[in-house]
Amino acid sequence: MDFTTIVFYVFAALAIFAAVRVVTARNPVHAVLYLVLAFFNVAGLWLLLQAEFLAMALIMVYVGAVMVLFLFVVMMLDINIERVRSGFWNYLPLGATIGLLMVAEMAMVLSGKYFGLEALPGHAMAPDYSNTKELGRLLFTDYVYPFELASVVLLVGIVAAVMLTLRHRKDVKHLNPARQIAVKAADRLRIVKMASEKEQGE
Repeated sequence: MDFTTIVFYVFAALAIFAAVRVVTARNPVHAVLYLVLAFFNVAGLWLLLQAEFLAMALIMVYVGAVMVLFLFVVMMLDINIERVRSGFWNYLPLGATIGLLMVAEMAMVLSGKYFGLEALPGHAMAPDYSNTKELGRLLFTDYVYPFELASVVLLVGIVAAVMLTLRHRKDVKHLNPARQIAVKAADRLRIVKMASEKEQGE
């Protein structure tokens, strides 16, 4: 077993461990930090596949910007973990069924053509090889279906984030900008005419 294979197994094992801890950690901040660890290990795997552009983009964009934003958002939110987990087991069968269906559909689309050994790079690249140019060519030709599947997964995440943001909670004070803009002066200020003390004495 050569050094590259050992490094691959180390990165893969840490990535799987971090991914499992993302969904099993009770503390949301810990889950975000485990996701950062998973991103670092996946970036290492991409470096082994000679995909330097993807590795650097993952670290700079996701770890450096997106995950820091996630971390600040999670730390600023007042999340009641016990309340969130109260109905977890009730929705587990439906969620597991939908998740298995999505995994099966992705496996049918990606299996055979993209998971075989022939899909892996088998030789060293030339010195003038452009990783970014080749990535763009493959992304919109041979790998257009995985690219669309990734966009669907991101769309599901966006919809879930919007639904969590728009949920109505009675214990949280919130502002309605539309009502604030529509307010007139007469709604906020009322002038009352009162008699002076001198007039009352007379």
